[in-house]
Amino acid sequence: MTIILDAMGSDNYPTPEILGAVEAKKILSEEIVLVGDTNLIVKEMEKLSIDPDTFMIVHAPDMVEMSEKPVEAARKKPNNSMAVGIRMVKEGKGRSFVTAGNTGGAMFNGIRVLGRIKGVQRSPLSVIFPTRKGKCIVLDIGANADCRPDFLVQFAIMGSIYASIINGIKEPRVGLLSNGEEAGKGNQLVKDSYKLLEKSSVNFVGNVEPKELFAGDVDVVVTDGFTGNVLVKGSEAISKFLIDVLKESLMGSFRTKIGALLAKPAFNKLKSIIDPSEVGAAPLLGLDGLVLVGHGRSDAKAITSSLVLAHKAAESNLIQKMHDEIKASM
Repeated sequence: MTIILDAMGSDNYPTPEILGAVEAKKILSEEIVLVGDTNLIVKEMEKLSIDPDTFMIVHAPDMVEMSEKPVEAARKKPNNSMAVGIRMVKEGKGRSFVTAGNTGGAMFNGIRVLGRIKGVQRSPLSVIFPTRKGKCIVLDIGANADCRPDFLVQFAIMGSIYASIINGIKEPRVGLLSNGEEAGKGNQLVKDSYKLLEKSSVNFVGNVEPKELFAGDVDVVVTDGFTGNVLVKGSEAISKFLIDVLKESLMGSFRTKIGALLAKPAFNKLKSIIDPSEVGAAPLLGLDGLVLVGHGRSDAKAITSSLVLAHKAAESNLIQKMHDEIKASM
């Protein structure tokens, strides 16, 4: 009952990983193993006044930097922290692996070590979007820039399983991201995918625009990795822009500062809804093992959330359910 954590993943490694693991340890019954440069991890734990014996530490001499090309770096550094941690999952020494490192590196190491579930052609990266009515799973958000229609059908199947497990939705409504709600709208990929999704086993409700996503009219949205990545980054940028402008406006005068103080509970609620650290990480679906990837800017709270999500996915037997559904769809 172990979660493997890449201690060298985030932009500010290993501090967020250590602090996040400490908090997660208070919540979870599972053991958390830190993988990375032992000397660096121990020194940082001592600096933070944390007993190095709190966690088992597995030494990994190398790491995949954010600026490196994932495949090249992984091949030159076979004992990077991602590879070592994912091998531990493969060997049954852990139920899941969590990293806030290079997404491409996690994908390459995951495929090379764990392989894909039989029948899965591509492994998408997913994210949980906040909506007016709850949460929505969006995939792919960056793992596969170029996709075929049959890839999107598999994304829909995997996304539906994930939404039912993580968000507790019995029959998730699946939408296809497009530039219009009507059938026949979109580029060729969207048009061809629409036809296949109509015939698939998922609860397909048709094309959706971003407004339907944020309104909570669907539970799963599928798209290619290029479009999904632009959607996620654009949404994050708009959220930050609006919050920053609102903050500056409220701090502009004494009267607005009083108003801001009175509205603080509402702002705190808004912050909790759009805060990415509330979810932390997203699983690389389709791999034959649990690999979750968080943002490079992950703080301790995001790492804790990632570890909790990894625990929930493992407890829900996510991988076996993926096996069963993909086999049934073939």
